[in-house]
Amino acid sequence: MAAVKRAYLAVYNWAVFFGWAQVLYFAVDALLRSGHEGVYAAVERPLQLAQTAAVLEILHGLVGLVRSPVSATLPQIGSRLFVTWGILWSFPETRTHILVSSLVISWSITEIIRYSFFGTKELFGSAPSSLLWLRYSSFLVMYPTGISSEVGLIYIALQFIKASEKYCIRMPNKWNYSFDYFYASILVLLVYVPGSPHMY
Repeated sequence: MAAVKRAYLAVYNWAVFFGWAQVLYFAVDALLRSGHEGVYAAVERPLQLAQTAAVLEILHGLVGLVRSPVSATLPQIGSRLFVTWGILWSFPETRTHILVSSLVISWSITEIIRYSFFGTKELFGSAPSSLLWLRYSSFLVMYPTGISSEVGLIYIALQFIKASEKYCIRMPNKWNYSFDYFYASILVLLVYVPGSPHMY
């Protein structure tokens, strides 16, 4: 069973690594060809696939495949999924902003390093010291640029969320329940304030 577990985790990590490598390649290519306005269109599908695949990491933690605590994994993956699907996919007005470029490049560099680190560990039992150094040092730059891009894009989207009332549930209805996506998004932004330094 230990061999099966390692084989599965190696395949998972390298598959997602190649997904993020594709995202980075398409992003840089789009930046060079058409500027930041074309980045999202170039990376949309591989970005969605690579980021959504991270949901499996929550499951890995829950069933004990990895030692990462779900309490640390869940907010990080949840916030990224919110930006990927709840902001960029849901509100096309945000897609041509320059922050999309810094977001995508920060995320992809971080994940290329992380998944290659864990993929190498699963295959060979350890990772080279250079990859170990990158794994625990690159976040000093990538985390602030990534998190500030996430916060910035949520903030930019607020005007479009409010105007469209997308995902809002208004009273009266048969459930006697209301939900406002605008205020929920503000709440997400407020969670970044205590959450970001803790994750850093």
